[in-house]
Amino acid sequence: MAHDCSIPVIQDGVYGFDARGVARRFRHAAIFGALDVLQPGETMRFCNDHDPLPLLTQIEQRFAQRVQIRYVQRTPGEIIIDFRIAA
Repeated sequence: MAHDCSIPVIQDGVYGFDARGVARRFRHAAIFGALDVLQPGETMRFCNDHDPLPLLTQIEQRFAQRVQIRYVQRTPGEIIIDFRIAA
């Protein structure tokens, strides 16, 4: 079954974030802000149309081990990544 990024809460503690709907100049700030407010054990399911490798580097530098990164889907044109806040 395909993932639907338009659903704001996928399941308890997993929140969708569709970067495709955010203006490019605000994306990273919006993503960092969303990660800042997540509680331990919560996950942001991130959707994008390209693999955000520079963003992943920035997240690792800014949040270190606090944010765990796991690809859910990695196909051309549809990238889905779970950013989980470590407990």
